[in-house]
Amino acid sequence: MSDVQDNGYRGAQDQTDGTSDFNEQSFLIWQTLRSISGARLVQVMAVTNAGGVSPVGFVDVQPLVNQLDGWNNAVPHGTIYHLPYFRLQGGANAVIIDPQVGDIGVAIVEDRDISSVKANKAQANPGSKRIFDLADGLYLGGFLNGAPQQYVQFSSAGVAVVSPTKVKLQAPLVEVDASTSFTVNSPQSGFSGTVIIQGLLSWLGGMTGSIASGVASVINGAVQFVGTITSNGHAIDSTHQHTNSGGSGLGGPPQ
Repeated sequence: MSDVQDNGYRGAQDQTDGTSDFNEQSFLIWQTLRSISGARLVQVMAVTNAGGVSPVGFVDVQPLVNQLDGWNNAVPHGTIYHLPYFRLQGGANAVIIDPQVGDIGVAIVEDRDISSVKANKAQANPGSKRIFDLADGLYLGGFLNGAPQQYVQFSSAGVAVVSPTKVKLQAPLVEVDASTSFTVNSPQSGFSGTVIIQGLLSWLGGMTGSIASGVASVINGAVQFVGTITSNGHAIDSTHQHTNSGGSGLGGPPQ
């Protein structure tokens, strides 16, 4: 059995701490320093939010570096509750990436009791006289975690937005400005409203976009073209001619 099981918690002193006045004073000083929390690696045990549009929430965390008693026996720290976590936000603009259970991050500890500010979200006196306490920690995520599956990546090749499920853009107006080209690689593209194309539109076998080939296309609903349309080298517009119903002569398009 271990020393802790045989003798219970032995405290923070080791065999030499009481052997001289210097060692006793040194022990007291070190104990005071060890009571000051600065930054701790922690693991998320619970989260109040789950990715929804909501105010910034809180996490419960477990410190990952164990405490030691005077005989170097591990004394794991208990869970720290209700720490505010960081969100990249300015005013009503934000990037919402809420922490998840199992994430590893860091708890940065305030030097005063922040409980009143947490409750009121405004300037306030400290809730107590405590200082450098883990209960007054703030959580920052993203340390020692694994490879992501959903991400925004910035590299020398450009910017990539990757999702295993869905990417959604929502706004009254969405505009893409591409100075060279704009490409959509998809087996199927859908438009639920009016489609306006300004500029050259080429069809090669079938239409799956601005330029397409070999794929049959289906257009349901009225189609209105303004300008010249060419099919297999022949214009299909107000200048092309039709054979009359009797087979004699040519006529213009129906009016």
